Amino acid sequence: MLWRYFSTVAFTLLLWLSGCGGGARPGFLDVRLPDGTKISAQLRLTPEEQATGMMFRTSLPKNEGMLFIHATEEARGYWMFQCEIPLDIIWMDRNRRIVEISKETPPCRDIAERCPSYGGNARSKYVLELATGMADAHRLKVGDTIAF
Repeated sequence: MLWRYFSTVAFTLLLWLSGCGGGARPGFLDVRLPDGTKISAQLRLTPEEQATGMMFRTSLPKNEGMLFIHATEEARGYWMFQCEIPLDIIWMDRNRRIVEISKETPPCRDIAERCPSYGGNARSKYVLELATGMADAHRLKVGDTIAF
């Protein structure tokens, strides 16, 4: 009986992570901002996916983003090495409460060692990258909760 419970939990988790059942494309998850705006966020789950993130992308539609889901909650900085566009970066704790925001984070086309890190001042489990200006446009602030 216990195995059935864990199988159900595992199956539900897989559906959630793949975006099935919620109208999202495979590999994407619908994220709802505090003002009700829906963002289709591409998931970044593995260390390899997280390391490449938004590298080499030349655009990001206003209704899309990238959601990094980390295994642990800890202080973590993000950098913009090889990113082509500025981004708003939003860090959230395990309760999906915003703990830090970096607005209009500039891309870094320099050598890796010269690219600064942003954030990392608060413990986070989730990080959402949005098109620059979205944090201000939707009045995101520390303490708000993002639903997904």
